Amino acid sequence: MGQSDREPLPPPDPGLPPGQRAQRGWPALYYGSVPRFNRLTWDLQVFGATASAEKHSWDFAAFTALPRATVHGDLHCVTKFSVLGNEWTGVPAAALLDLAPPAPGVTHVMAWAEYGYSANLPLDVFADGRTLLATHRDGEALTAEHGFPVRLIVPGLYAWKGPKWLRAVEYMRADRRGFWEERGYHNLADPWREQRYSHQEEPGDGPLR
Repeated sequence: MGQSDREPLPPPDPGLPPGQRAQRGWPALYYGSVPRFNRLTWDLQVFGATASAEKHSWDFAAFTALPRATVHGDLHCVTKFSVLGNEWTGVPAAALLDLAPPAPGVTHVMAWAEYGYSANLPLDVFADGRTLLATHRDGEALTAEHGFPVRLIVPGLYAWKGPKWLRAVEYMRADRRGFWEERGYHNLADPWREQRYSHQEEPGDGPLR
């Protein structure tokens, strides 16, 4: 069969960023071990450059009473699989900003998770209406392997920017690289631009090393 006789390849899925493939199911990937949850000691904190100059915190009961919303967003893993059509439910990041306002001059946040894992985000990305402190996916509570009791969901970025087992949000007046960004991942993590690794960064994409 000659080249001209072959059937053309199907076009890529328009819902997939370049280099990604649609994944059946939802693989559980994480660094280290799954933390144990204790509702008596668990809390979520906001600290750093807050408007009040004080730390804010919610225990598990108070956190579950915060305003909730549902958003739809795909999950794109830097390892090149994408889980499409997810329905996430949880606390909007914008609601957290209303309850614990940042001080003037805050430009970025650092999302902190169990074991010291962290991911940095511009403040406007964190404040976006689709950024969510998610507790449920498709109507079901997150499992421990997928981040129970809460994980950060940032649908427009690669999934490492949304840490599982979220415990705190730090307000920052300057950008600072998080856990994977310090280990060679791109500071901005836009899947539509395939911003996977730090060697792809252009001037202004991130803080100096």
